[in-house]
Amino acid sequence: MTINEIQEEIIKEFENFKDWMEKYNYLSKLGKSLPAMNEKYKTEENIIKGCQVKTWFHSRFENGKLFFEVDSKSPLIRGIISLLIRIFSGQKPEDIKNVDLYFIDKIGLRGEFSPLKANSLFKLVNQIKAEAEFYESKQ
Repeated sequence: MTINEIQEEIIKEFENFKDWMEKYNYLSKLGKSLPAMNEKYKTEENIIKGCQVKTWFHSRFENGKLFFEVDSKSPLIRGIISLLIRIFSGQKPEDIKNVDLYFIDKIGLRGEFSPLKANSLFKLVNQIKAEAEFYESKQ
């Protein structure tokens, strides 16, 4: 699937929720079901600087595609991580680098997040895009 096809799937999923509390509960549920990151990647070096809650980031490049492992202590942030992994993991760097993440506004995340949580979300997105740019330049 393309990144935009996955974003459209996510938007459809969130259309079923009547209010922010239902979305919040769904994100928390996604966060609880996100597989734990391999402990060997939970190092100071892999912490995303500037996030409200400690968040670890690891990527690997295989067969022209990027794969991500990300973890956090917050179930809500883990839920958002699961959406971003769903969108980005297994995609080509050039597709990741150039994507417009319109799903964030369409499902109402930007409007509902505190400035600190929004900052964490965009730090993570920026980290993913930086990895994509790095691996694209190496090809």
